[in-house]
Amino acid sequence: MSGARRKARRRAIEVLYESELRETPVAKVLERRRAQPEPPINEFTEQLATAVDERRTRIDALLQEYAIGWTLERMPVVDRNILRMGAYELLWADDIPDGVAIAEAVAVAKELSAEESPAFINGLLSRLMENKASLAL
Repeated sequence: MSGARRKARRRAIEVLYESELRETPVAKVLERRRAQPEPPINEFTEQLATAVDERRTRIDALLQEYAIGWTLERMPVVDRNILRMGAYELLWADDIPDGVAIAEAVAVAKELSAEESPAFINGLLSRLMENKASLAL
């Protein structure tokens, strides 16, 4: 996967993270970021952040159901948003292979989160992938 797409995913996580922390709609965060020249916000970042936000209720319900021994509230904010992005790409982005969706989420976690987070994110997204056929999306 290209470095540009990974960077766009990282920026989408930043948008989702900021939205959650500031309790501000994703659209407002995107609008504010578009008004700033640096760092530039690209179309993939906007589409990804918006798509995750639109499905957040369903994504959160699935993450809650498949996170063994964890509640969403206990997860670090950055991990929760990486998981949301990974779950969206895994379950709704038909142009992204399952393995790529998981690998990209893990790669972003390695860059942005704690040492144990990539393994946790990999495990939870893998459980979603294994159950994908039976999920009501």
